[in-house]
Amino acid sequence: MPTRIKICGITRVEDALAACAAGAHALGFVFHAPSPRNVSPETAREIVSGLPPFVTTVGLFVDRPADEVERVAARVPLDLMQFHGDETPEFCRRVGRPYLKVVRMRSGIDLLEYARRFGDARGLLLDAYVSGTPGGTGTRFDWSLVPGGLPLPIVLSGGLTPETVGEAVRALKPWAVDVSSGVEAAKGIKDPQRIRDFIAGVRRADA
Repeated sequence: MPTRIKICGITRVEDALAACAAGAHALGFVFHAPSPRNVSPETAREIVSGLPPFVTTVGLFVDRPADEVERVAARVPLDLMQFHGDETPEFCRRVGRPYLKVVRMRSGIDLLEYARRFGDARGLLLDAYVSGTPGGTGTRFDWSLVPGGLPLPIVLSGGLTPETVGEAVRALKPWAVDVSSGVEAAKGIKDPQRIRDFIAGVRRADA
């Protein structure tokens, strides 16, 4: 199966359309105020309203109250929720939407246990652990920490770039890859050529 591609940290209509034109399968919208890629529900709704069909929209949240997540979901047509903090399985289920659970990878992480606890997640998104920063750091983690035979699909993130994504796909054969800072011209602003190069790197690795 071809590796799916998510471009995260979308803040502008033109970046969203460039990602779709290049072949991205999903776009991520960050609802986390400390992030330079944070968007308001109004901006996200405007961007989503202009998307072509068959593009999955993903909302990223970090330890927000359930009622706040529900309010955003009521205003923005999100297909999938991405929980990037210390949310419990019960919290993720309470929101009532399909979700990804993010695992910030470091030594000692038991991914099999995560897959058991979050068994109704659509997948586990693996990102690098950086103290005090929930994501978007452009840091790669040790891929040898990922065991084979996980029962949930894996979305690989953390330090991926057009130059490294092919190696990652060949090494881990994830269901999908997720990139934000690796295809940016500046924080929160995507570079269309780097998006195209990233997707081309995935496709070469899949061939």
